[in-house]
Amino acid sequence: MNKFDTIIIGAGPAGLFAAIHCKNKSVAVLEKNSLPGRKLLISGSGRCNVTHYGDVSNFFSHYGEHSKFLRTALHSFTNLDLIDFLAQRGLAAIVDKNGKIFPQSGNSNDVLKLLLDECHLKMVQIIVDQPVLKIEKPADCFIIKTATHEYHCNKIVIATGGMSYPGTGSSGDGYYFAKEFGHSVVPPKPALSPVFIRDYKMAEIAGVSIQEKLVYLYRDNKKISEHRGDIGFTHKGLSGPGILDFSREMQSQDVLKINLVGQNSDEFRKAFIEASEKSGKMAIQTFLKKHDLPRSLVRILLAGLRIDPEQTLASINRETRNLLVDSFCECPFIIERVGGFNMAMVTKGGISLEEISSKTLESKLVPGLFFAGEVMDIDGDTGGYNLQVAFSTGYLVAESINRERR
Repeated sequence: MNKFDTIIIGAGPAGLFAAIHCKNKSVAVLEKNSLPGRKLLISGSGRCNVTHYGDVSNFFSHYGEHSKFLRTALHSFTNLDLIDFLAQRGLAAIVDKNGKIFPQSGNSNDVLKLLLDECHLKMVQIIVDQPVLKIEKPADCFIIKTATHEYHCNKIVIATGGMSYPGTGSSGDGYYFAKEFGHSVVPPKPALSPVFIRDYKMAEIAGVSIQEKLVYLYRDNKKISEHRGDIGFTHKGLSGPGILDFSREMQSQDVLKINLVGQNSDEFRKAFIEASEKSGKMAIQTFLKKHDLPRSLVRILLAGLRIDPEQTLASINRETRNLLVDSFCECPFIIERVGGFNMAMVTKGGISLEEISSKTLESKLVPGLFFAGEVMDIDGDTGGYNLQVAFSTGYLVAESINRERR
């Protein structure tokens, strides 16, 4: 009774999508929780940012060093394919001003219901409350053991997710299973996470954001990377896409320097001097207005430098001018810590891609063992890129299994 052709461990988007597209008579999904898709329900703040707008070729710059590995998966099932898949089943999509794509209903429950309905139509068995304890492969089949049952299958798909939001069931189980079969695991760390700042001075402007700013990352007084994006100020630190996407590279004690004015130090200093010579009676806050910075942010920075916002440009001496240049061209923030897995949207690290075929997502070490979704060492930027990977890798796994049966 518990023998299946394919068993998928994990009823998240990757696992459910793999199950939907497996073209055989006996597919089961084992889920440790009492309900499937718990993490999907909270994605996009409950609105479910399923993918991103644009040509799929533009996606590859959003996965860091691992974009090449995803080429087959993303081309096999693109963002447009996903939009069409949902539309054909009555769930239209909308695009927001940033290119993020959501279901028109704005409700992640509708996406999950659609996937579960499709599983029902394909006669996929979703078996909940079944935390997997051990997986064995004594001969040509896999044996999966839970606390109450034993399941047998020919093909197995590990789609257990990473370690972000552990309350939803993403607790790193897949890493343990993979290690048992000899796979290497790149140490997981939080990604797409807000950062907490030491001696933070911006709590009073929590909720304020700035657009498309360049951020430099320094470690041991050396610049190691830079990134551009929108930045939001919170009660205890920094967030927003420009910080979330960059957080995968950050660690405690690193220094972030934000270019608030879109000019390097020499350019900003020159512009300041020229403005002082032409309009010496201009107030410093008026001069800074053209850089499209929130007035509340400007006032906090000027207060930190002990400069009156109404002080004229002509009255600012060379020493103070240099302080202004440093503060607005490389506004420094010392990272106290990066938000943990309970705050991170995804996990950086996971099962090493060197031991997985990018063409099929089958293990190079164990025939019949496949991986899908975040359990692999793949993490993308915020904006729907990670859910697209879940759907695309789930689809590619199913197609790979289907081809082996032809």
